[in-house]
Amino acid sequence: MPPRRRQQERPPSRWRWLLFVLAGVLGGVALWAHGPTLTAETLIARYTNGQSRFIEIAGVRAHVRDEGRSDAIPVVLVHGSNGSLHMWEGWAKELGARARLVSVDLPGHGLTGAWPRDDYTIEAFADFVEVLADTLHLERFALAGHSMGGAIAWTFAATRPDRVSHLVLVDAAGYPRDSSPPLALRIARIPVVGDIAARLKPDAMVRRSLSEVYADPTQVTEERVRRYADLQRFPGNRDATLRRVRTQEPLDPTPLRRLDVPTLILWGVKDRWVPVSNAFRFQEDIKGAQLMLFEHLGHNPMEEDARATAAALDAFLPRPPPLPDPPAVSAVAREEEPVGPAVEPVRD
Repeated sequence: MPPRRRQQERPPSRWRWLLFVLAGVLGGVALWAHGPTLTAETLIARYTNGQSRFIEIAGVRAHVRDEGRSDAIPVVLVHGSNGSLHMWEGWAKELGARARLVSVDLPGHGLTGAWPRDDYTIEAFADFVEVLADTLHLERFALAGHSMGGAIAWTFAATRPDRVSHLVLVDAAGYPRDSSPPLALRIARIPVVGDIAARLKPDAMVRRSLSEVYADPTQVTEERVRRYADLQRFPGNRDATLRRVRTQEPLDPTPLRRLDVPTLILWGVKDRWVPVSNAFRFQEDIKGAQLMLFEHLGHNPMEEDARATAAALDAFLPRPPPLPDPPAVSAVAREEEPVGPAVEPVRD
């Protein structure tokens, strides 16, 4: 019987090595792209100033700034989706001598963090604004809101008309979209994919979003990109964002027609997120509403041109009482003041 040939040994499969290398590359990319949550202490030290306070409001420790003239009409400022009270810093600088400005990081945003209530609907945010006003003893006040904050503002005014003296809507949400939502929102709504994307470093997505938000590309500064990205990584904010975008129902604009409050609508004509046609719809639906358009501004006009938009708000609000003149010093009083020697006497 002839000897059997040994079966020729086959070289190891290259596919195993390729899969191993691919797994290593993907793991490295995941580690590089992963954006861990930053500590609250780090971000609070980085993004607070001398006006910042933390107040217990509706079960959450909220970041609040209350600045300007205490004797002027209070203006409560409500930011939009994934924003923060920092968006109003230009108005605070421009109007601080003539108005009292109260800005706040909404639950799930900025330095406030997650809300134990775990409800991030427009109606829940309106409840939060009411508790904020009660905590600061604001019986009646002007209310300004931007984008999603605009929807919160007009919802509050429609359901609590006795609390709002003036309403200001800045590129506000309120009507069904004629186009698809921004890419970040579309991704967040996809199960699993949105959860994974929420754990990645947000810088690239933030930069893309801001390039759409501002009409002027120079507004997309490194400082601004870093702040938006950092605050998304505040403990609890990313989970809150996923919860919000997945549970928020389309808005019903019907209550706008019942509003009976002096209203100012400010809008950037070059807004690519909420079309300027919505500004005219707000003006038509809200009785007596005033509309001011800014031809060269985008979705965040109060940031792109704080001076012009603040001037529009200043002209709309009631004038504050004049500041009292400093007490005059009479000539008699000046004469009675002791006068020191022109030259110190020489000691022996």
